[in-house]
Amino acid sequence: MTRARGWWRNPWGRPRFLFLFTLVYLAWSIVPILVAVRFSFNDGRSRSTGQGWSTRWYWQEPDLSVWNDPALRDAVYQSVKLASLAMLIAVPLGVALAIGLTRWRGRGSGSARFVTLFPLVTPEIVMGTALFLTFVHLFRFVELGTTAQLLGHVTFSISFVVIVVRGRLLSIGREYEEAAMDLGASPFQALRLALLPLLFPAIFASFMIVFAISIDDFVISAFLSSDLSTETVPVKIYSNARGAPTPALNALASVMLFASLLAVGLALLVVRLVQRARGERATAVEDFAQLRV
Repeated sequence: MTRARGWWRNPWGRPRFLFLFTLVYLAWSIVPILVAVRFSFNDGRSRSTGQGWSTRWYWQEPDLSVWNDPALRDAVYQSVKLASLAMLIAVPLGVALAIGLTRWRGRGSGSARFVTLFPLVTPEIVMGTALFLTFVHLFRFVELGTTAQLLGHVTFSISFVVIVVRGRLLSIGREYEEAAMDLGASPFQALRLALLPLLFPAIFASFMIVFAISIDDFVISAFLSSDLSTETVPVKIYSNARGAPTPALNALASVMLFASLLAVGLALLVVRLVQRARGERATAVEDFAQLRV
């Protein structure tokens, strides 16, 4: 009894219920998602009772499936289009901004870094309202719809790119660029031939992160949408979740879930492969140097 009481009171001992709390949290977070995905493969029309398994609501149903319903298919197309364009625009701008902010040491550099990261600490509802008022009352030449949504997605996505790329830059340092310039390379050549290859894992991860964040965005997409043709998948799910008569909406949500998981998984895989290749290359160089010695 004394031993058990001492084990309970020892603050430096092993965590008592950390593993259990972790399991409970994971179950609370993941089980509802798994239930929603399960009913997307339901063979019947019910969204609450299991009726077998099929891909009926993905493409087999002639009128109501995600592939054959024009409203659902257009929502998927709009989401993928916005995410792809935001990825192609935000990542190059974010990489350039990260390099500039990291190399800038003059007056105002700290304020510039804070402003760049400001979208991360701003509530998304505030960001969506601000962008909506800006496009409606200030920049009236930007019409609500795809253009406004794209600008909104790029605005809040750049901060994520800056964080990822700056972290990689700070771990690399300036030694490689300085070595390249000592060997006769111009600053641009040092950037292109020495720095950017080292930043490739962070750049690729930024592409996938921006794609996953943009394709799942709801608030900004909803505020800047013009009509039904510019509704994205999250907006479509929100507007039809309560009254959806079939599991097609579950299938639509599952498509977005699979796309996000694929993007993040692909980013992690590429980063791991690059790190492994560089580790093997460094080991080979060290072995060769030891053989020569």
